[in-house]
Amino acid sequence: MRDKLLAILKQYWGYDSFRESQYEIISTVLSGQDTLALMPTGGGKSLTYQLPTLASEGLCIVITPLIALMKDQVDRLRQMGISAVAIHSGLSRRKIDVALDNCVYGDVKFLYIAPERLNSDIFKLRARRMNVALIAVDEAHCISQWGYDFRPSYLHIKTLRELQPEAPVLALTASATERVADDIMENLGFAERNVVRSSFARPNLSYVVRKVEDKEEQLLRVIGGVDGSGIVYVRKRETAEILCQFLQEQGVSASFYHGGLPNEERSIRQDEWVSGKVRVMVATNAFGMGIDKADVRFVVHYTMSDSMESYYQEAGRAGRDGKRSYAMLMVAPNDYKILSRRLESNFPPIEQIKSIYEKICAYLMIAIGDGAGHSYIFNLQDFCRREKLFSQTVIGAVDLLERNEYMSYIEVADNPARVIFKVGRDDLYRYAMSQTVERVVRTMLRMYNGLFTEFRAIDEDVIAASCDMSREQVHQVLRDLWRNQIIRYVPANSSPMIYMNEERLPLASLYISPKSYGYRKEQVVSRFEAMVGYAENTTECRSVIISNYFGDADAESCGCCDVCLANRRKVVKSESVASVESLIVDALKDGPLPLREIARRVAAQPQTITAALYSMLDSGRVDSCDADSFMLPTGGRSE
Repeated sequence: MRDKLLAILKQYWGYDSFRESQYEIISTVLSGQDTLALMPTGGGKSLTYQLPTLASEGLCIVITPLIALMKDQVDRLRQMGISAVAIHSGLSRRKIDVALDNCVYGDVKFLYIAPERLNSDIFKLRARRMNVALIAVDEAHCISQWGYDFRPSYLHIKTLRELQPEAPVLALTASATERVADDIMENLGFAERNVVRSSFARPNLSYVVRKVEDKEEQLLRVIGGVDGSGIVYVRKRETAEILCQFLQEQGVSASFYHGGLPNEERSIRQDEWVSGKVRVMVATNAFGMGIDKADVRFVVHYTMSDSMESYYQEAGRAGRDGKRSYAMLMVAPNDYKILSRRLESNFPPIEQIKSIYEKICAYLMIAIGDGAGHSYIFNLQDFCRREKLFSQTVIGAVDLLERNEYMSYIEVADNPARVIFKVGRDDLYRYAMSQTVERVVRTMLRMYNGLFTEFRAIDEDVIAASCDMSREQVHQVLRDLWRNQIIRYVPANSSPMIYMNEERLPLASLYISPKSYGYRKEQVVSRFEAMVGYAENTTECRSVIISNYFGDADAESCGCCDVCLANRRKVVKSESVASVESLIVDALKDGPLPLREIARRVAAQPQTITAALYSMLDSGRVDSCDADSFMLPTGGRSE
């Protein structure tokens, strides 16, 4: 079996060997065991479900909440000649029907699906008839109440397990504490506990914390001192735009990225950064998931993360190619207070949460008893402006409403056009319609049921093809019908959405569980305190702190974070040239290094390092690659 797997690995990915833990995970999956794989960011998680599926009969259902990641994975698999489809809110019912039928009757190997789709009748009917080899749950921490990004829709995975009881489950996450890991296995119905844990250590990633007054100056030092591309994480969209402009004014090739940008513009900015046209991306946490760029040399957190989980994931986007890279966290004197106040605003009083629920339903024009299973475009900024509410308070309220399974906020989704007729069927044909308009109307009525009773998603491209028209012509017809108040029409868009899990309830019937409210607050405070502890630490290796947080009690010091280097400097009190030479040899064992990197790794004064290097050059114990780089002599070791 190992030879077969290596042959598939070589055929499709071009690799000759597995990374740490990959073969162990794949083997347990192929043996039919439910498996929880804890792998660091960039550890090759997708391969652990893609490869065993290709080695098996049947398809793999991949559950992930990230639409962009779905599309990216499907595109890559198709480029490799592997059949894959995705089911998400951006598709019309017709396209979903076709995709699911292909999974039942066709040769599809991978079905990517958003968790909220698992409980729909259209999916459950087809899922029962699929030949499923494996169920892969990406971002598995989302199923745990104790996870930092709990999503109630993940609980629907149990329904899928009931429909496909013979298919093993592979749960994947890069950020699960012991408590979360236990919760994942329980909620996914594991027959027995089975965890495969990769090391969370990143030997090539140097973690640094800088307490600074002037973050802009410190950021310029990092950008000027480290070659290659980087990411600068900020918390607010406005900060991303302002900081990007500042960097551009300083001559830095920079762009910004956040969830408020149109979908097409975000794709363009991401592509420019990935291709190297832009060196530095200033971004909110909307940027990063599913991005495949191995040569990121630095990730700077300009504003502090509110949890170790999110910090580790974001910092881990640096150095995926195994080369020396840096993860810097900047901390200003008032950062803790600002973040603490922000976290507090995530927990408005329960009565205010109920009030926000009512106001959102009114804003979206959802009547009591209506709305269940429907999505609505939701302009958060406009809503907050009308109701005179802080956006963070509204997001906090919606998060708690989601935990109680009333509604969900989808920050950005590709939404199809939607139509509902405002006039009855009998009245419709009393209107004088041109031949073109009548053709579009008749085509819609033939292709879509329920247009007179509810908003239905339509596919303007399919309508255009059926009518032998262009998409623009169909769009214009629909706009004219809208102006004449024959239909209500929502054009296709990429906007934030509110998804109603249940019908709108009267305020008296709305119940926010105090337990869920208290649990959530306890989790947030605990994670924030862990992040503050990491930032304030001056004695313990930062890599060890991170690994311990995620349950790796045997982690060893990295030797390259700011704390390890400071501790080494304390040890090397006598800085004679002779005592520094052995440290230089250790630093060069991995390969040639520029003088700047040698000075970073060796705990000694710069002038002492320079003196030692030139002494070693004279005696032939090191060689120079160029004017500013050094290496050990051929053979790799200096005697």
